[in-house]
Amino acid sequence: MTGLTLDDLVQRLRAVLDGPGRAVEAVVLREGWKAALPQLHALRLEVKRLGAWAPHLTPEHGGMGLSLVQFAQVSEVLGRSPIGHWLCNCQAPDIGNMELMHTHADPSLQARWLMPLMHGEIRSCFAMTEPEHAGSNPVWMSTTAVRDADDYVITGHKWFTTGADGAAFTIVMAVTAPDAPPHKRATMIVVPTDTPGFSIVQNIMVMGERGGDHASHAEVRFDAVRVPVTNRIGSEGQGFELAQARLGPGRVHHCMRWIGICERAFDLMCERAVQRELSPGEPLARRDTVQHWVAESRAEIDAARLLVLDAALALETRGPLGAREQISAIKFHTAAVLQRVLDRAIQVHGAMGLTDATPLAFWWAHERGARIYDGPDEVHKQSLGRAILKRYATS
Repeated sequence: MTGLTLDDLVQRLRAVLDGPGRAVEAVVLREGWKAALPQLHALRLEVKRLGAWAPHLTPEHGGMGLSLVQFAQVSEVLGRSPIGHWLCNCQAPDIGNMELMHTHADPSLQARWLMPLMHGEIRSCFAMTEPEHAGSNPVWMSTTAVRDADDYVITGHKWFTTGADGAAFTIVMAVTAPDAPPHKRATMIVVPTDTPGFSIVQNIMVMGERGGDHASHAEVRFDAVRVPVTNRIGSEGQGFELAQARLGPGRVHHCMRWIGICERAFDLMCERAVQRELSPGEPLARRDTVQHWVAESRAEIDAARLLVLDAALALETRGPLGAREQISAIKFHTAAVLQRVLDRAIQVHGAMGLTDATPLAFWWAHERGARIYDGPDEVHKQSLGRAILKRYATS
């Protein structure tokens, strides 16, 4: 960070999100992401002027050069608003695609797609999950990329491709070697969304909302989509390995965003508890149950934060393999804390908690998937439990 301390950065972002960001957030909640795009772009320019652009990128690429631990703390602040990460151009799935292409795409792909992505001029998406197969088994997929001279011909069906609506390109996971071992079958390939044969079937209705633009999850098809072999990221058959490398930092990003959501929900819950009266002079805050919810939420949020920061440090110092257990632990633990804190906050708000007067209902609908995406909780618990018990069996 050039001339800007981490505390300065956090305070600047907090001032934007709690100030002009609240009005833009309200438009997103009432009318949807597309309706708010003019205000969002204007606020994004303000964030750039403040020097808070792309905290995860190096200064030479226009970013702030934060470490993963530093970025995790910034991500918490951004998570306080549904628009926070997008304003700083560090939103999923773009941030994961940036990191992936920065380390594994060849220079021509970087020049054509990565540079405008890092500058916020375009968006991207990531097509991996298939409706025909369990997402908890990421090596099981039917989308294929068949080599034809200097091209790949891609055929397949994907869904929950976040942000495909309006994206300039997608990175697709496709099977290139069906007879190889399971973890060596798939390859990552860049597909521009204007390529013939690529189509968005629909923005999927999620919890009663289709969404739009960045805030959407699409069903997409690849019908004999032809792209050059040079659009491959990494080597052939390296897709699963790259996906795992992408997911490590991605889970830290998600978890700290969830902590930010929890903190905003906690503030809203406490404010509501002291202001809402059950009868004259009898606020909700005097109820034992509400006091218990506040105490439990405070302890759970603080514990989850320390767990995630520890995992971020482990990932930085020991790499993905050395931090595997910590990454599994934060994924299921933080997702569960998020669900509990949101539920308590909604309950304290009563009927108001179900409306768009606060972001609580938005988060309840959009973040229930936290316990499913990037590996369901059950898979992470099983993986962590098995690893721990294996040490006892061999000691």
